[in-house]
Amino acid sequence: MKVIEGGITAPKGFMASGVYAGIKKEKKDMALIYSQSPCVAAGTFTKNVVKAAPVKWDMDIVYNQPSAQAIVCNSGIANACTGTTGLGYCKETVEYLADQLNISETSVLVASTGVIGKQLPMDKLRNGIELLVPELSDSLAAGSYAAEAIMTTDTQAKEIAVTFLLDEVPVTIGGMCKGSGMIHPNMCTMLSFLTTDAAISKEMLQELLSENVDDTYNMISVDGDTSTNDTVLLMANGLAGNSLIHQKGENYQKFLDALNLVNIWLCRRIAGDGEGATALFEVKILGAKTKKEAACLAKSVITSNLTKTAIFGHDANWGRILCAMGYSGVIFDPEKVDLYFESTAGKLKIIEDGVATDYSEEMATRILSQPEVTAIADIKMGDMEATAWGCDLTYEYVRINADYRS
Repeated sequence: MKVIEGGITAPKGFMASGVYAGIKKEKKDMALIYSQSPCVAAGTFTKNVVKAAPVKWDMDIVYNQPSAQAIVCNSGIANACTGTTGLGYCKETVEYLADQLNISETSVLVASTGVIGKQLPMDKLRNGIELLVPELSDSLAAGSYAAEAIMTTDTQAKEIAVTFLLDEVPVTIGGMCKGSGMIHPNMCTMLSFLTTDAAISKEMLQELLSENVDDTYNMISVDGDTSTNDTVLLMANGLAGNSLIHQKGENYQKFLDALNLVNIWLCRRIAGDGEGATALFEVKILGAKTKKEAACLAKSVITSNLTKTAIFGHDANWGRILCAMGYSGVIFDPEKVDLYFESTAGKLKIIEDGVATDYSEEMATRILSQPEVTAIADIKMGDMEATAWGCDLTYEYVRINADYRS
């Protein structure tokens, strides 16, 4: 398995474009992903009861249609809490794009991100589609333009591609995502679009994605708010030419490993780019009885505001971590816990068997001052583990969200 240059256009047969349609101020705000041949599609969506119109549209396509061929996304307006009008605008967008691409309306997926409650400016959406279609390209730059166009408060575009072998045939997975705020486990204000040229059945593709989301996107938290628009879409066009993956086995596992690499990379970029963040905060729980308990403990720590502010202050306030673990609902013995802080500046044991070690505060501060910081807690109850990703909580987060609409 090898990470290669590019993103969603790296797999065979995929094209993309990203343009400025006037929805936002002087920034690219519409993206298009298109496969030259029909794809099987899989998706996972927000667990928020309040679901945006594009989420409802995509759930219907993914679960009830045999194939998909295009994804169109706008940023700036979420098309959430917009009633039947918003759903009608999804249909209008799809019809207009399908006509431009000469494909079936039931093969078009839509996505939106931005302010909740506003209706889409359909004149700008139609204009954006007219700009997007002629710009479609399989170049790496086109994929980057699309990754840029889906950003909201993100400070950087997020894209990756990996290649690996199935039956000695090179296969590629590409991905891009956006996410910075309203990020919480069980998906987030996060859009992730994945493409692959692997040949795989629709059933296996959905099973792979659903299995991996629990270990990746559902382990991120920036601010504890679960969005109305969370969507992960994965399209596979089969153009690599490998033998069809139609059941679990060696090739299924190889694909899952590659997908996991892509999604973890994207998740880390989302967490590290949290609104106002100065540090990616990674939490690893070791020695749990079950994976579920390990995940629960890790999530409890990354969602603790007191812990997040300590990370911002480069303060080794380990009591906040142990406290967050204690109210997670998982039963463990706090007098058996070992806790470490780790970064590029080194690794330091902070507590052993629940009691503080004679650690150097100066060294701890140096470790916690790096842009990526990891807390490792071994609870010594079993052999299961889990990792979650978050970020520090800063003054800038409040400023960004205090005037987001204006």
